Amino acid sequence: MVKLLLGSNILMIVAFIFKFSRLPPQIPLFYSQLWGESQLADSWVIFILPVFMNIIFFLNRYIFNKFYSDNSFIKNIFYYLNASLIIGFTLIFIKIIFLVS
Repeated sequence: MVKLLLGSNILMIVAFIFKFSRLPPQIPLFYSQLWGESQLADSWVIFILPVFMNIIFFLNRYIFNKFYSDNSFIKNIFYYLNASLIIGFTLIFIKIIFLVS
């Protein structure tokens, strides 16, 4: 699972570098805000997504190892939770990068 996380991080960095020259100075990131200026953030703020993804992944891993390491059912739940977390955050990051550039 850590290999998937590292691959996801590398994919996000490569996508950012590939599209960096075409990115506007501000990108729409805060979609829960009202439409307009309040949704915009600087381009580098997009890296909040991979940071949160990594924090949640390692927090899930810590919780599993601390409390549920002997339960195979919970192990499967955490496995699929982390896989969907990695895939979801990566797709959101790439979609935002490719839509605004």
